[in-house]
Amino acid sequence: PDTSNVEFQTSKGRFTVQAVPAWAPLGADRFYTLATNGFYDDNKFFRVLPDFVVQFGINGAPAVTEVWNTRTISDDPVTQSNLEGYVTFAMGGPNTRTTQVFINTRDNSRLDAMGFAPFGRVTSGMNVVHMLYGGYGEGPPAGIGPSQDMIATEGNRYLNRFYPRLDSIARASVVQD
Repeated sequence: PDTSNVEFQTSKGRFTVQAVPAWAPLGADRFYTLATNGFYDDNKFFRVLPDFVVQFGINGAPAVTEVWNTRTISDDPVTQSNLEGYVTFAMGGPNTRTTQVFINTRDNSRLDAMGFAPFGRVTSGMNVVHMLYGGYGEGPPAGIGPSQDMIATEGNRYLNRFYPRLDSIARASVVQD
């Protein structure tokens, strides 16, 4: 579709992301595919860095994460800036995007030159995004927050045991305009 809207029902309320393929076609398509297949359901917001980003997209079930971990997509050109509310795939280098996305919680336009291509934006509920629990901080080795490797191998079991205050996505649904 020209655009798609995904409503996230979270432990703090609802927010909606509008994906715009014209901005970043590969990213928007992957996001739509993941949302329509229930990938983001029962996921945690595992990296919440106030005044920077809210990150999610490691599935709570390790078997699901394992299937998607090697399904990378190529980079999209950066056509939009990483402004507050804009949604972008996380990456660990060129052509490494898989399932993790982040929502910019401020103007992070400095990320543009690093190749982070926004594919959509939060169109309602940005106040909910700002309320998500951010007390654990950055993950290792820079901080004491959740380890992405441990989330990938142990899923929500690990997060619930060691990071019980993390907020979660109950369901992400594609909704009609």
